[in-house]
Amino acid sequence: LATATLGDSGMNQKLDSIDGKGAKRFYLQYSFPPSSVGETGRVGTPGRREIGHGALAEKSLLPSIPSEKDFPYSMRVESLITESHGSSSMASVCGGSLALCDAGVPVKSMVGGVAMGMLWEEVDGGSMEDDAIVLTDIMGVEDALGAMDFKVAGTEKGITSLQMDIKITSITPAIMEDALAQA
Repeated sequence: LATATLGDSGMNQKLDSIDGKGAKRFYLQYSFPPSSVGETGRVGTPGRREIGHGALAEKSLLPSIPSEKDFPYSMRVESLITESHGSSSMASVCGGSLALCDAGVPVKSMVGGVAMGMLWEEVDGGSMEDDAIVLTDIMGVEDALGAMDFKVAGTEKGITSLQMDIKITSITPAIMEDALAQA
């Protein structure tokens, strides 16, 4: 469930860093409550998942955000994951892009995202190129049992972000080429 909220410059996200104070006029808040995977538990400060997935989705959308001169508002996208059986970060990219448009933000272009996976078991005499299966829009089982989790977001003009986890020692250029082409 992605929602966009607009405000004036006083609603920019305030930042404290080693370089001093700062602010962001566009930010994405990603929430992954335990109920999204059928569990109970405490909901509190953001954890590793919320920070990492939120940052990936925010960076994916950032190139489509209009300049402050063209659109002098702060923009906050909240992505609340209500059920997880796929890539919730890429769902946040797609939902966030739609929410910004619905809120009237003159985005430079729409942004979409997809998670790619790979199933492969090393067999004597076989090669990764011959035996690997590259999957589009992986779900929970494929993510858990697969050899690769590769997230790609972008516009019709190009890629805005990439993120990859692999559970094997390497991926060949041919597999990466196939995964990017499918994405």
